[in-house]
Amino acid sequence: MVEKLLPFTKNKIETIIAKYPTPFHIYAEKAIRENARAFKKAFAWNNGFKEFFAVKAAPNPYLMKILHKEGFGADCSSLAELILAQKTGITGEEIMFSSNDTPVAEFVKARELNATINLDDITHIPYLEKHAGLPGLICFRYNPGPLKKGNIIIGHPEEAKYGFTREQLFEGYKICKAKGIKRFGIHTMVASNELDAAYFVETAEILFQLVADISRQLKIRFEFVNLGGGVGIPYRPEQQRIDLAAISRGVKEKYEKIIVAHGLAPIKIFTECGRYITGPYGYLVSRVLHIKDTYKKFAGLDACMTNLMRPALYGAYHHITVLGKENKPHDVLYDVTGSLCENNDKFAIDRPLPKLDRGDIVVIHDAGAHGFAMGFNYNGKLRSPELLLRENGEVVQIRRPETIDDYLATLDFGGLSNFKV
Repeated sequence: MVEKLLPFTKNKIETIIAKYPTPFHIYAEKAIRENARAFKKAFAWNNGFKEFFAVKAAPNPYLMKILHKEGFGADCSSLAELILAQKTGITGEEIMFSSNDTPVAEFVKARELNATINLDDITHIPYLEKHAGLPGLICFRYNPGPLKKGNIIIGHPEEAKYGFTREQLFEGYKICKAKGIKRFGIHTMVASNELDAAYFVETAEILFQLVADISRQLKIRFEFVNLGGGVGIPYRPEQQRIDLAAISRGVKEKYEKIIVAHGLAPIKIFTECGRYITGPYGYLVSRVLHIKDTYKKFAGLDACMTNLMRPALYGAYHHITVLGKENKPHDVLYDVTGSLCENNDKFAIDRPLPKLDRGDIVVIHDAGAHGFAMGFNYNGKLRSPELLLRENGEVVQIRRPETIDDYLATLDFGGLSNFKV
């Protein structure tokens, strides 16, 4: 069981709301830093281990700067994420650029920043060479196909759009070696929000064995193996936090059995976790706007799917705390909803909660990754601000709320009067 605790009291949140009206996302710096240090410590046995924080999980330069200070790099998958990394002071091989169906401008920017480029397809080798030039270090993303099962979020590997086949890897490294490239890495990413430690150990074994096979056949040496991300978090209170130590022990055992035994050490181990790093330490804070009682009970919030779409997209569970009513009986079933003109705009369905009243403050847990980041403007809804609870208790705004002017900024009203219909 995981106890769903909060880093703030009701009084603290009420003080924050007085300055920053709901809804908003708020992140706990102290917990993020502590978690980042524990993650690094778990893999300290590997000289050169590095975690590249998955920017897509929480694309905010303040959070990225905190994690960079803790020694993390940035895993980027778009032009905007590359620019975010650059503006945060993260450049060179501290950036892992892993994209797919990649436009020219993104490859050009990645080369400009001297990022490590992780190619998704064998045809991208000549494409990159033509438009941006080949770097001295190349990495390919491996898709293990039926060797590995996926899950509902990322899909089964053989059906996924990502990565090289085994045969394509051999051909790709052979091509790059012939072009004079001498530095190589390999990457895979086959799960999302996985809580079974054995899954990641098995992934490492597959990659290590592949490295041994490619190294022997092509006479090349790998600098790093990127095990990807996908380490899950316990969204539900009854779930257990993944055993990070078990992952580390298992990966180390496979490393020694395969990499060391084949004379291929040292090889750096990289990861690209996002959810595991910040997910549990971000919260969506909202108020109850309306209570509706028809065929069932609905609690309508001032937040909506714009602020957190995971429940609507995946049917994902997010724990809900009603501040000041934590110890009251959770004996009323509610659908907790937003105001979008979509019936799936629900944070919870038939969730037992204490009796709710208009104005109650609701905290939705585990929104620190793939929460704000997945926001959108359907129905003209505006994205909420992001706040940071500093280690000293200070609260700072790290992203202002969107305004109507922001929403309308890309429309050309100047020509509307002359537009004939």
